[in-house]
Amino acid sequence: MAPGFQLTQQIRFGDIDAYNHVNNVAYLQYLEDARVQLFYAELPGGSTLRGLLGPELFTLVGRHEIEYLAPISFRTDPIYVNTWVTHVGGSSFELGYTVTEADTSIIYAQAATSMVVVSRDTGRPVRLTEAQKSALNPWRGDPVPFRRAPARPVLSPAQGAH
Repeated sequence: MAPGFQLTQQIRFGDIDAYNHVNNVAYLQYLEDARVQLFYAELPGGSTLRGLLGPELFTLVGRHEIEYLAPISFRTDPIYVNTWVTHVGGSSFELGYTVTEADTSIIYAQAATSMVVVSRDTGRPVRLTEAQKSALNPWRGDPVPFRRAPARPVLSPAQGAH
């Protein structure tokens, strides 16, 4: 696992589906909880990423990818969502996650999220400042090691798809 931010997550009874394990939708909620806590985590110097973005900017999810590795049944012991930054671009950044036991001996899922920084006034992407990029550095880590190959591009008929 990469360095980063770890959030304790309690499984709610309502997270369990008819197959007696955590439903895939609940995983997205776990990732969201961890992401929001990361944005408000104190940085060296006392600021937060949310504070550095200010009221004029917000972040939107551009993409999620989740790979489920083991089921989680209802239990009273918490699970852990580990979150780190895998890439910083011009107006976006990517987060990696694992949903694990505290010691990471079992990885239940791994995931990635692409976040885009957007202007509240225009609704358009905005380039990250150097201060904002630097704020992401304490949580930098490796890309998520997904087991399956990345998605192949879809070609239109004009591009020669068969």
